[in-house]
Amino acid sequence: MSRRNWKNARPTSLLHALELCKEYALAKRNLSEQRIAERMGLPNHWVLYKWLANGRMPAVMIPVYEAACGCHYVTQWLAASAGKLAIDMPTGKGCDATEVHELQVLLHATTGALLAFHAGQQDSDHTLATIQCAMESLGWHHGNVAQHKTPQLDLGEHDDE
Repeated sequence: MSRRNWKNARPTSLLHALELCKEYALAKRNLSEQRIAERMGLPNHWVLYKWLANGRMPAVMIPVYEAACGCHYVTQWLAASAGKLAIDMPTGKGCDATEVHELQVLLHATTGALLAFHAGQQDSDHTLATIQCAMESLGWHHGNVAQHKTPQLDLGEHDDE
């Protein structure tokens, strides 16, 4: 089994977003659904099972669920479904060659996805997810360059890989 690139994972539906959060929690934090439910303060894990099965989690529980899982795939999907981009807050920190190279690889993959889509070799969901990922990355770099003169403290926890 190959390792998932969590940084480039993009949900295609609310159910997929909930599932990605659960998979991330298991892969990165070794959290089962029962432990996620405990961290959310739920009375029992069956409540969480029900929400994950039908995708009808109360909106007030989404930030709690994402905090317990350590990722924000539901928020990303909600933003994308409204035609918005969700971009991590830039801190104005300097980038190294590896980060710029990752951006270049992502932009190259996006160009390839567009060519494959227009040639009828790739579906629109995968193409849209690739474009969204590239736009978010470019948006972050744009904000990071703009913040460079007044860098912020990096107070967030970054488990993304």
